[in-house]
Amino acid sequence: MASSLTLRMPRLAGAFAVSLGIAALGAVPAQAEKLTIGLGGSVNSLDPHFYSTTPNNLVAFHIFDRLVDRLADGKLAPGLATAWRAVSPTVWEFTLREGVTWHDGKPFTADDVAFTLKRALDVPNNLGGFAGIIRPITGVEVAGPLLIRLTTATPIPNLPSDLTRLAIVSRHAGQDATTADYNSGKAAIGTGPFKFSAYQPGERIELIGNDAWWGKKTAWTSVTLRLIPNVAVRTAALLAGDIDVIDQPSASDLPRLQSSDKVKVAEIAGMRVNYVVPMIQPAPDAPAVLDKKGVKIEPSPLTKQKVREALSLAINRAGITERVVLGTATPTGQWLPAGIPGYDAKTPVPAYDVQKAKTLLGEAGFPDGFRLTLSTANDRTPYSVEVAQALAQMWSRIGVEVAIDAMPFSVYSTRGAKSQFSAYLGSWSNNSMEGTGLLRDLLATRSQQTGWGLYNWAQYSNPALDALTTAAISEVDEAKRDKLVLDAVKLVSSDVAIIPLYHFKNIWATRATLRYDPRIDELTLATDVHKAGK
Repeated sequence: MASSLTLRMPRLAGAFAVSLGIAALGAVPAQAEKLTIGLGGSVNSLDPHFYSTTPNNLVAFHIFDRLVDRLADGKLAPGLATAWRAVSPTVWEFTLREGVTWHDGKPFTADDVAFTLKRALDVPNNLGGFAGIIRPITGVEVAGPLLIRLTTATPIPNLPSDLTRLAIVSRHAGQDATTADYNSGKAAIGTGPFKFSAYQPGERIELIGNDAWWGKKTAWTSVTLRLIPNVAVRTAALLAGDIDVIDQPSASDLPRLQSSDKVKVAEIAGMRVNYVVPMIQPAPDAPAVLDKKGVKIEPSPLTKQKVREALSLAINRAGITERVVLGTATPTGQWLPAGIPGYDAKTPVPAYDVQKAKTLLGEAGFPDGFRLTLSTANDRTPYSVEVAQALAQMWSRIGVEVAIDAMPFSVYSTRGAKSQFSAYLGSWSNNSMEGTGLLRDLLATRSQQTGWGLYNWAQYSNPALDALTTAAISEVDEAKRDKLVLDAVKLVSSDVAIIPLYHFKNIWATRATLRYDPRIDELTLATDVHKAGK
C-alpha cells in the first residue's frame, strides 16, 4: 500500500509528442461478466459539461473519452489524441486517433473536438468547471479530419494536462441537445468503453460494454454504478456480496475489511485537500457573522488576515486526522501534497496554538470572538460533517461560536456559486498534478473574460497572487514555473486565503476475487477493475 507520494509530471513545453503503442489494443475477453460499483460521491448530471466534479467526471469517463488520458499513476497517455505537440509557444497541434466511432456507429472527427470546446462554455444553467481551461483558447482550427490546432492567448504549457478533464462529445448528438437530453440518454452517445443504458438520478447508472472501443477491452459486458452516499450501507452491501467494488470505505471499517478473506483493500496517497474558506465578500443573503449580542458585523471579521490566521491556529489538525478521519488523511498547511511540483517543504503545518489565536483575535478587534455559520456538504467527502463539528468545538475555545449548516452537495454547490455562505468546508482534487489549477480556479480574482476564479465563491482578490498565477500558467521553463508556484503558496499561506486541513488517502475495497488499480486522481473506473491474478 502506498503511504507517500513522489511525482513529477512530464513537462509539456516546446515540441512534445506522445504516440499510440500496440499495448493500447487488446482482444475481447473470452468470458464477460457484470460489475456493480458502489459510489459515495454525489452525481448530479450525465451531461459531462454541466458541472466538473470528480463524481460527475468519473461517470462521464465511462461513456466519453478525452483527448488526453491520465493513467492511474497520474502520467499522461494517448486518448482520442494519439500525439500532441506545441508547434509554437501559443499553438498546440493534436493528431487524432483513426477508426474511432461513436456509440451509434458514426465516425469521430476533429469537428467533434471543435464542437466540444464551444459547447462546454455554453451549457445553460451549468455550474461550471471548464471556463478556466477553455477561455484562454482563442482559436480552434480543424486542419483535417483527424488534426486540430488550438491557439492560446499566451503560452499554456499545461494545456494537454488541463484537457484530461474534458469529455469529448459528438456534434451530431449534441448540437441541439440539452442537459436533460444527456440525462435521458438521448444525447449520451460517446466513444468510451461503455454505452448508456439507464439513469435513475440519485440511485444508479446502468452501462453496457462497447465492443467497438479502441482501448484495451475489459471483462465487463455491463456495469452498474450505484449511488450510495451512506458509507455503512456501501460497506454492508460489499460484505453481503450485493456489489463488487466500493470507494471511500469508512475508516472505522478498514480493520474489519483488511482482515476479511472476502475483501481486498487498495489505497494510494491522494491529491485531494480539504480546507476551510473564510468568505471575503459573501452575498447579501448569506448567513451573517454576528457579535455575541446577535448583531451583524460589517464588514465581516473574516476580511481581516489576523482573524483568518487565528482560526487556522485554533485548529488541531493532527487531532482531526487521528481521531475524526481515523488516520485516512495527512495534516497539511498547503493545498499540494509532498512530491508534487509547487509543494513548499518550508511551509509547515500550522501549529496548534490556542493562546496565540486568542491574541490575534484581540489584536483584530474581536477579543470576545463572534458567531459564524460553517457550511458543508454532507454527501461529498468522508467525515465532512464530523470535521465541521470538530472545527466548531476547537473554535469555541477562542470565543468563536459556530452553527453547522450541512446540506446535500447539489444544494451546497448551487449556494456556493452564489456566495451564500459566511464560511464553508471545501475540497479540491488537485488532479492537474501541479499548483496552478487551484490558483486559477479557486483563488484568482473572478473574471468572466478569462474564466478564472470560477470556484472563488469567497470572492477573494489579491492582485499580487493574480500576477503570480498569470506568470506561472504561461511559464514554459519548469524551474521558473515551480518558483512562481512556490511564491504563490507562500503568499496564500501568509494571507490565509484558505485554511488547508488535510490530504486524503484514496481507498477502495473489492471482492477478494477482484483487484482494483488504485488511482492517484481518485477516479473509480470499471476499466481499472480486474479479476484477481490478471
